[in-house]
Amino acid sequence: MNKATIYFFIGLVVVLGASWTGWQEVKAQGADWLPVKYVRIEGAFQYIEKDKIKQLLREQVVNGFYNTDIQQIQVSVEGLPWVESVRVKRVWPDAINITISEQTPVVRWGYDGLLNIKGEIFKPNEINDFSFLPLLVGPKGYEVKMLKVMDDVSSELFERGMTLAEFHINERRAWNIKLQNEMLLNAGRNQPLKKIQRFLKTVYLLRKEQIAEIAEVDLRYSNGYALTWKQGEAKIDWKKIAEMNKT
Repeated sequence: MNKATIYFFIGLVVVLGASWTGWQEVKAQGADWLPVKYVRIEGAFQYIEKDKIKQLLREQVVNGFYNTDIQQIQVSVEGLPWVESVRVKRVWPDAINITISEQTPVVRWGYDGLLNIKGEIFKPNEINDFSFLPLLVGPKGYEVKMLKVMDDVSSELFERGMTLAEFHINERRAWNIKLQNEMLLNAGRNQPLKKIQRFLKTVYLLRKEQIAEIAEVDLRYSNGYALTWKQGEAKIDWKKIAEMNKT
């Protein structure tokens, strides 16, 4: 190694050492020298309150621009129930910018949580205002799968003028579905989707007023299903319906 190279590395070490010392002195100046004057919160919010986030972070920015712990701010904001993701950065000379993506609920999960479009659970303090969303109840870890199945079933029901209100899968993996018109579909655990599709292929044979009188459909049969009516047994001429369908 020649002298020029040696001098270069010595100079580099001196410069880095001076830079480090200077940086430590800058940080040591504290909040009085470079205080954080602005905490800017960006994003499109329906449920998040900016003022509450600023209040949460007030004590975390008192140490000044350089001493503010960006990682800790991110952890604090990510811990809020309506926050899906967050990005935090310093903006010279006196601001902290926080960009937040808000959760978008698509269904209720159980009786105290919500699911976003990715099938991720989040639990706001109050979910009573979301009673209009479909309800999913199932084993832990089935969130993503149930959301996908619910979408498929909802599409099939919608084509028949029906709307899914509740979708339950119990520990035995048996399906039970409730529609907005209060009709119950008991699909069991053996090929439940196939049995629902079989029912929907034949339900069009009934008139709308007859469908409205169905209380429960038991689909747990290998070659058919049983109907329970809201007001006792309906007077339906199934033979006539079958003959009309043949023509």
